[in-house]
Amino acid sequence: MKHQNALIVVLALLGLAACGGGEQQGQQGQDTPPPPVTVTELETTDVTIEEDYAGRVRGAREVVVRARVEGVLEERLYEEGSLVDQGDNLFRIDPRPFEVALQAARAERETARAELNQAEREWNRIASLYEQDAVSERERDRAQSAFESARAAVAVAEAEVERAELELGYTRVEAPVTGITGLETQSEGNLIDRGAELTRITQLNPVHVRFSLPEDDAMARRQAREAMQKGGKEGHSREAALILPDGSEYAQTGRIDFTASTIDPETGTVTARAVFPNDDHQVVPGQFARVRVKLETLEDVVTIPAKAVSDGQEGLQVFVVDSDGKAQARPVEAGRTIGEKRIIMEGLEAGDRVVINGMAGIRQPGTKVKVQNDDGNTDGEAG
Repeated sequence: MKHQNALIVVLALLGLAACGGGEQQGQQGQDTPPPPVTVTELETTDVTIEEDYAGRVRGAREVVVRARVEGVLEERLYEEGSLVDQGDNLFRIDPRPFEVALQAARAERETARAELNQAEREWNRIASLYEQDAVSERERDRAQSAFESARAAVAVAEAEVERAELELGYTRVEAPVTGITGLETQSEGNLIDRGAELTRITQLNPVHVRFSLPEDDAMARRQAREAMQKGGKEGHSREAALILPDGSEYAQTGRIDFTASTIDPETGTVTARAVFPNDDHQVVPGQFARVRVKLETLEDVVTIPAKAVSDGQEGLQVFVVDSDGKAQARPVEAGRTIGEKRIIMEGLEAGDRVVINGMAGIRQPGTKVKVQNDDGNTDGEAG
């Protein structure tokens, strides 16, 4: 019996302790302090929207150097991979056959000139006799035709001399543009045909960067529409920046000088090309780079940290602290994200205080919050 009474007393004490603990927890729940939050007061500003597009660098011109005469390739006069100027000698083809041909052409020209002189003297003599009725009209016509034929033969001979001189000059293969040379494709001693490829030269200044614009970009649609309306007769110029493979921005500003007038149905993109000066040859053809294009400028818009935007029952929302210190959910229409900022198109205005830290402590809209600061800074970080 004693043991049963003791057990009853213990259970009663435990029950009282449980009731007291519940009352204490309830009291603590009622005294829970407002969650701390950090807010930023909004201001309007102008925002420039930029987009990066992957592309590949190309030389402004990539020229194939070809032999213009047939002959034996005697010598390469440049270092492969070196920079050459327009007009520099690259190869020498054996000139001796062309020197002989030039001498023969000059001899033919002298013969033609001698025959012309003789025909001219004969014409003058026959013409004089004809005026005296000493020769017939037939003889006069024959002398005139011989004189004209001799004059034409001289013209042909002079043209042959010019052709021979030209071909002799072609035995010195010159650089058509200034740029970087490639490997030789024909070595010394080979008999090469007219038109045979000898090497390639890539012009380094300026350089072209070809890239593709997605069709849903405003700029792509606008450029394509303008190009189609103007039939490609008038170029469109828009500034562009070049982002190098190491992430740095190239010092020289370029311009977009070409945008295709149609959208590629297979890729859904618009082909574009940007031109950049390359005086110091810092940009190398063949490398990948990114072209940064300014798409548009939005005036008097508000931006907030992207982390302040959350998903609500009606879509995207942010928490705005009202004059009573309560966090109210505000639906917003958000635009592009630029860095760590998000453009808000509708739903917010200048002067609103938006919660940018501590959203997890807001259990429901209308929760009383404790604003730690009004300048958007917390723990030494900018909001």
